[in-house]
Amino acid sequence: MDLEAADPDSVLDVLDRRLVCALQVDGRAETGRIAEVLGVSARTVTRRLARMQQTGLLRVVRMPDVEDAAVGALLLRVRVLRGKVDTIAQALADRPDVPFVDVMLGGQEVGAVMLGDAGSRDRLLHAQLPATAAVTETTTHAVLHAFSDAGQWQAGYLDAAEVAALTPPPAPRADQGRTPLDELDRTLLAGLSEDARRSHAALAAAAGAPESTVRRRLHRLAEAGLIRTHATVDPRLLGMAVDANLWLDVPPGRLAEVGTALARHPQVHGVFATSGPANLVATVFCPDHGGLYRFLTGTLGPLGVDRAETAIVDRAVKRAGVPLRRPFPRPVHRPARQPVPHLPPHRSRARP
Repeated sequence: MDLEAADPDSVLDVLDRRLVCALQVDGRAETGRIAEVLGVSARTVTRRLARMQQTGLLRVVRMPDVEDAAVGALLLRVRVLRGKVDTIAQALADRPDVPFVDVMLGGQEVGAVMLGDAGSRDRLLHAQLPATAAVTETTTHAVLHAFSDAGQWQAGYLDAAEVAALTPPPAPRADQGRTPLDELDRTLLAGLSEDARRSHAALAAAAGAPESTVRRRLHRLAEAGLIRTHATVDPRLLGMAVDANLWLDVPPGRLAEVGTALARHPQVHGVFATSGPANLVATVFCPDHGGLYRFLTGTLGPLGVDRAETAIVDRAVKRAGVPLRRPFPRPVHRPARQPVPHLPPHRSRARP
């Protein structure tokens, strides 16, 4: 099927999925390099990527370092009154310090990741959420260790040789240290956080710096492991119709073993050791509910997990800081959209 003849809101053909996978490997891979590895013309790659980006189906952004960003982050499970889930989810998604927001199946729970500082977290958890009448309960898990995150997941439409050809050189080991960031570095990283595929010329113009300087800086930042990217696309467009969060109880002595094993599984797009009622959370993509059952019984079962709670995502609202559109048609007749309510402030203008 040719993409130009397809419904842009309901399908990505095999080539488009392979292009997305190429950007999952390296979000800043040059068009010519992608074309060479995938065996198609550079013109086709340019046209296909432009169409997916312009229609909002695909966006590539920079993600923070997995250890720097994840450890100390909070995983929130917010229970809400029936009928209020969309407004609370949108209010959380409006916060710049909340990069991930999901509405869970059943319509009475919102899952979110928060990366804010201690003051911002305290205002949200101890003042704003409790003061919101639509919120009935909030469970908070602190991330203690990140085994893998969304920036490392690949959909599997490339073979091993193609992945190797697109993979950037490995970053230096953490014990080699990093050069401190200056204002230009931070400006460039901020620009990539909005659009990781911005050209050197566009970044140079926005930063007011020579293009040659920007090229050198980006090369140094990439070598330091600071340019990790995330190709944000609805997983259903990649054949993954079911997204689930698995809240697991694992014997402490086996926590590292189980977390490492899950992080290596191709369907898993995030594994974190946490505080709270569960000590490990894994996020998994499956083609359907049968696939999720097979994952639970065939993959998770043999690992010796004491207890597993499966929470299925009904709708992703925000991923890697990118608000997501709904890619599939919804019923035409729906009530008029209500304004998103402000959560009560607490000596701050910030709101979720």
